[in-house]
Amino acid sequence: MGFGIYWYLLGFNLVSVINMLDKNNIPKHVAIIMDGNGRWAKERGLPRNAGHRRGIERIKGIVNAARELGIKAVTFFAFSTENWNRPKEEIDMLMRSLSKFLDRQIDELNKNNVRFKVIGKEKPLPEYILAKIKKTEHITEGNTGVTMVLALNYGAKQEIVDAVKKFTNSVLKGEASVDDLDMELFSRYLYTAGLPDPDLLIRTSGEMRISNFLLWQLSYAELYFSKKYWPDFKRSDFEKAIEDYQKRERRFGTIQC
Repeated sequence: MGFGIYWYLLGFNLVSVINMLDKNNIPKHVAIIMDGNGRWAKERGLPRNAGHRRGIERIKGIVNAARELGIKAVTFFAFSTENWNRPKEEIDMLMRSLSKFLDRQIDELNKNNVRFKVIGKEKPLPEYILAKIKKTEHITEGNTGVTMVLALNYGAKQEIVDAVKKFTNSVLKGEASVDDLDMELFSRYLYTAGLPDPDLLIRTSGEMRISNFLLWQLSYAELYFSKKYWPDFKRSDFEKAIEDYQKRERRFGTIQC
């Protein structure tokens, strides 16, 4: 088969996947656990840092795909509260790579109407990272397209504890009443306040667990597990996950009719 025909057929297959998606059944919010960077690098005889750098760059393509598909928010699990136990040189590299990513992408995010948001604890993130995060959030805060969320120094259990503390302080100040507390009100005290709960969770690398990620928000999300490592997870894989999501019947606790 000639190369021209090969690439034509490849392009046709990719277009077919896109066209097969039901534009009326696109998830509003997709959450992604980006797993497998280290193993991707190890299998290629590369340092773990190479996998992390490749993984950070992969984010850009998925955000663009989400924007074009009309998804309202994509949350990437970038760094957990437990990740501080990793070697210092690996953590330092991750922070530098994130810093460079923000430097390179801030203009493009703004140009593409992407809103940038970070959820998680500020301490002990480096000050230079916090400054760049706040700058990027400020510049893009008025954008109305897809919201790109990074869960950075994030842990779901800690998020719930922090929400309880915030609500308790509101009660002590007379700003809220215990009798008014319900699930909707409590959600306003979470890091993700103002965002819809995820409809779809994607985890790469074949692992099948949630790993302390958005425990409250994922209550009714559809779960999709890919065997591909995150650095190999392309737009076509993202679209396949959405295609699979569209085949699910979401009943939210009701019975099938």
